[in-house]
Amino acid sequence: MAPLLSVVVPVKNEAPNIAPLIAEIRAALAGIAHEIVYVDDGSTDATPTILAQAATEAPLTHRRHRASCGQSAAILTGIRAATAPWIATLDGDGQNDPADIPALLTRAQSEPGLVLIAGHRTNRQDSAVKRFSSRFANQLRAAALRDATPDTGCGLKLFRRDAFLELPAFDHMHRFLPALFIRAGGRVISVPVNHRPRTRGASNYGTIDRALVGIVDLLGVAWLQRRGSRPVVEVPD
Repeated sequence: MAPLLSVVVPVKNEAPNIAPLIAEIRAALAGIAHEIVYVDDGSTDATPTILAQAATEAPLTHRRHRASCGQSAAILTGIRAATAPWIATLDGDGQNDPADIPALLTRAQSEPGLVLIAGHRTNRQDSAVKRFSSRFANQLRAAALRDATPDTGCGLKLFRRDAFLELPAFDHMHRFLPALFIRAGGRVISVPVNHRPRTRGASNYGTIDRALVGIVDLLGVAWLQRRGSRPVVEVPD
């Protein structure tokens, strides 16, 4: 049976989290035709070995970047490898809850024109520094882009694969998906989702470096918004 949903998980040095998260995804989606796609973004720990072992135990698609190219590049690689019409993304650290995915998929299928559901971590389980930096970034982005999304940094999102592949691809684009989908004419909503504390490993994508590149990216997306156009195409009789 062809999958309805592809779960794409970018990882970098997340060896201890791989097997537990795969088990959770499979349990949460037991009644849904799905596939799991992992992308190893240049890990230097046991991530490649564990993914290879997991693929022998149950269906699992995995790809590897020879060198780290960033989370957006890993997500794009995973979506290109995916085969289902709907994509759900999860962070590989286990803080997103796969049990939230079925409800997101049901809502997406029931509302025509809805191309992206973004998770909103209303009870975020992170350090004070991460929460503050995320709150500041979200407020700045919302003021500049008017994307009506309170938490674009949440790794749990669900969207149409074909709509994503029509978006302009660039580094850090995953942080601006709501604005990019809106620019393309799609409808975007946010829904509260569960967020859990990290129990294994350490974060591999820093807070300060993301903030620094985020300003440049924000200006670039604002420029794209002003230059965008959506022609109404008619087929002659």
